[in-house]
Amino acid sequence: MSEATFSQYPLHERLLKALDHNGFKTPTEVQKVTVEPALAGKDLLVSAETGSGKTAAFLIPTLHKLMSTDAPKAGTRALILTPTRELARQIVKHCKQLVSFSRLQVDTITGGADFKYQRSVFRKNPEIIVATPGRLIEHIERGSPDFADLEVLVLDEADRMLDMGFAEDVETIAKTCNPERQTLLFSATLDNRKAAHVITDLLKEPQAITLARPRQLNENIQQQKILADDEKFKRKQLQKILEVEEFHKALIFTNTKAQTSKLAGWLKYLDHNVGVLHGDMDQDARNDEMNRLRRGRVNILVATDVAARGLDIKGIELVVHFELARNSEDYIHRSGRTGRSGEQGKSIALIAPWEWNLLTMIEKQVGEEFELRKLPGLESKFKKPAKAKPTKKPVKKKAALKKKSAPGNKPADKAKPPKQRHRDQKNKGKRRSPASENKGNSIWGDGFAPAPVKKK
Repeated sequence: MSEATFSQYPLHERLLKALDHNGFKTPTEVQKVTVEPALAGKDLLVSAETGSGKTAAFLIPTLHKLMSTDAPKAGTRALILTPTRELARQIVKHCKQLVSFSRLQVDTITGGADFKYQRSVFRKNPEIIVATPGRLIEHIERGSPDFADLEVLVLDEADRMLDMGFAEDVETIAKTCNPERQTLLFSATLDNRKAAHVITDLLKEPQAITLARPRQLNENIQQQKILADDEKFKRKQLQKILEVEEFHKALIFTNTKAQTSKLAGWLKYLDHNVGVLHGDMDQDARNDEMNRLRRGRVNILVATDVAARGLDIKGIELVVHFELARNSEDYIHRSGRTGRSGEQGKSIALIAPWEWNLLTMIEKQVGEEFELRKLPGLESKFKKPAKAKPTKKPVKKKAALKKKSAPGNKPADKAKPPKQRHRDQKNKGKRRSPASENKGNSIWGDGFAPAPVKKK
């Protein structure tokens, strides 16, 4: 049986020419099962693993639709929403490749760019806009965009947008769009239960296509874990990993901007070619770091989770989690920066004692126990904890505790009552004076009070 090619689909000739020119010959699995129903105009709910070709899966039918019908007086015809600037930039780059033999224009609206310039982008009226929800909402509030003629709305990495708190923004944006539009929702770790309200509100009788269950790892990526004692020990292990592993490009993930800068500075001190990427950098600086990695000027990028999605760079063969991701979804997307398009990759997590419980939770959710690896000469004192045995509910002890038994297992003596003072025994049964009634309460001391003062 001959292998499927894009020429077998009823695609616009200019789109087929662009696909061939850019080396897209054979559709991936997700493209095989989504292109036809999308071309038929159905709303789709697609879940597929990272690196499987999801971007082309929604771009190809969308661009065919726009190329097949001229609409010179229409406003924006296709809107693609993404959670991060990096992913938006990646989609724009891919889209420009596929529209290179047509007159379709594509532009981006994200945070970090000049607001006035972006208003001029809307005035130019490009057919396709790729945007992040937060910045697009600001433009909608000022009346810049016109989505009355929108034909296709795409939600890429929908789960991430929900996790980042964009659900309300996405619904607000959708309400400004043409209600007769086609809606395509794509994600790698989509949980239909979490996205139920968005699916109900935005999609009309969607066709669900599931090629990856929620929290599924890419089979092309070798998952490893290395136990570490502390952060200082992790640094020694990281140094060793970079010495013994063979890679063209590597990504090292941390959880904070401060740790990213600190770790990158330390690696530069060790004469590694290192770039850094985190959310405090302006867009030009972030773009520059990405370009340096793409062109091979640096072969190691230390980054926060801003690089976990949308970063599609050839040659990334190694991912190191210097700090473990906070949840399984972020771990999957971090690891998914390698092993893309059928290539092999390796993901190594350095696990300190305080990260063990988080690791076991991630392993349970992804349904895989990672390979335990040891670095010769850098074995940690921290070992894999043994499984705790269930304990019985502790029995409450009696209020009155017995003294320890003497040698010979003799029963302990009963506690004797406190001795009474001789004065108390002598006055037993006698009526106490008013002064003695204040015993212990008087500021004058133990049962004493000043003599009464006679009036003159």
